[in-house]
Amino acid sequence: MDARDIINRIRKIEIKTRGLSRNIFNGEYHSAFKGIGMTFSEVRAYRYGDEAKYIDWNVTARSDEPHIKIFEEERELNVMLLCDISQSTYFGSRSKRKNDLATEIAALISFSAISNNDKVGAILFTDRIEKYIPPKKGKKHILRIIREIIYFDPAGKKTDIGTALKYLNNVLIKRSIVFVVSDFISGDFSMPLQIARKKHDVIAVRIYDIMEMNIPDVNILKIKDPESGSEMLIDTSSASFRKQHKRLSFERLNNLKSLFNIYKIDMIDIEVNDDYTLKLHDFFKKRAK
Repeated sequence: MDARDIINRIRKIEIKTRGLSRNIFNGEYHSAFKGIGMTFSEVRAYRYGDEAKYIDWNVTARSDEPHIKIFEEERELNVMLLCDISQSTYFGSRSKRKNDLATEIAALISFSAISNNDKVGAILFTDRIEKYIPPKKGKKHILRIIREIIYFDPAGKKTDIGTALKYLNNVLIKRSIVFVVSDFISGDFSMPLQIARKKHDVIAVRIYDIMEMNIPDVNILKIKDPESGSEMLIDTSSASFRKQHKRLSFERLNNLKSLFNIYKIDMIDIEVNDDYTLKLHDFFKKRAK
């Protein structure tokens, strides 16, 4: 792929996700994620219905009329994207891969964030930290993040979410909104998740392909584990095999949901062929209540 193809692909993602952010998500995003506190803005004359606790007694004494202090939300936030770029995310049974979906979701969140004057950063990971991009503002910075997610050539193949969360806990001091975008095919990461949850607002975005859970009956099928590279033949005509695979898949999913429930982590579950805009819109709307 030459430079022109790269630019065109990034441009298409920008046009799609920036438009969605501007037309659908700006209000919901702003309401879903509150600022880090309140900062003093001005003093004005008291109006009927104002809360007495905000009365500025010094100004009131000088003017012989009641005045109150006005505070504004301190809006600027850090949004950190923990993006899984391991080999398993490159799977796709139809027209779109999990990695394609993850890129568009990351771009949509990023454009919503900078529209609200928030900073955006990213940690790209496999079974190691592949790249850290510190939080910054601006369209140029977001396009860099998108480019890295699409075209970064990782050294690792497997997935270790625990390593990514440990790095996050060490490198990011300021409380942030953290989106973990992954298929969550990983070993145990409960301890670093617990620590991250205490410091940050962590949201899990699980991307998956329905074919990973429901294997079709296509007789003998040769499959390859993208992370280990091992290959094997499976007999998909066996109803018991398909049933067992589905049971184990849902068991892993239920264990993941239980872990998130324990630490009160919100999870957005998105299949590669879902309308992810509806899933994100519903999540932001629910968060804003």
